Amino acid sequence: MNCEEYRQEIAADPSFDGGAGHLSACAACQAFRKDMLSLDEMLGRAMRLDVPEPVVPELPEIDDSKVTALNARKPVAKTAWLAIAATVVLAAVVGIRMSGLGVTYDSLADEVLAHLDHEPAALLPSTTPVSSERLARVVPANVARMDASTGLITYAQSCDINGHPVPHLVIQGEHGPITILLMPEEMVADAITLDGENVHGVILPVGDGSVAIIGAREEKLEQIEKSVLDSVRWSI
Repeated sequence: MNCEEYRQEIAADPSFDGGAGHLSACAACQAFRKDMLSLDEMLGRAMRLDVPEPVVPELPEIDDSKVTALNARKPVAKTAWLAIAATVVLAAVVGIRMSGLGVTYDSLADEVLAHLDHEPAALLPSTTPVSSERLARVVPANVARMDASTGLITYAQSCDINGHPVPHLVIQGEHGPITILLMPEEMVADAITLDGENVHGVILPVGDGSVAIIGAREEKLEQIEKSVLDSVRWSI
């Protein structure tokens, strides 16, 4: 189970208790699950909301001899106010749950940059490398062969880009974490410059696919680019 699959399940049903293996290893999905449970609790409180009966203020007597009589206004029932409150909260819950699910982007570059925002936990500085077993699960041999020459790999996760699972790696650079996305099914004709808030990077064409490399603005990525391109296997 990858991030996209798990989030679809938990967004549809916050009580979903499957995917324990993925959840235990993915800080981003742990945070997403916590948000969904909080939203469910908010909705539950809204449904239990004790709304007082509305009170119409007393009006002074007026001369109604020249006024056409209208039907008396009926006060809004408590159930109606409760329904309104619940509907507002439900709309907010649905909107938040659906964010990131089925979203379309104008370009591959936009989706890559948005993906970084969706997984901030991956960009925490670390000195602990991922295990060789995990790296082998996330990066199949026919996709790439990553080794120590690439850098200290501290994050490895299978994520979703444009509907395809891709290896999402993070290595530690001189100025902070560097994100690497190996995208064998995302063909680009030429290199695409990435320019985000406080980050820069590039999407490089590799055979029928591409790789994205993103780091801090101060980070020099050229050596990393060469190392990553040398590791790719799908173009061979």
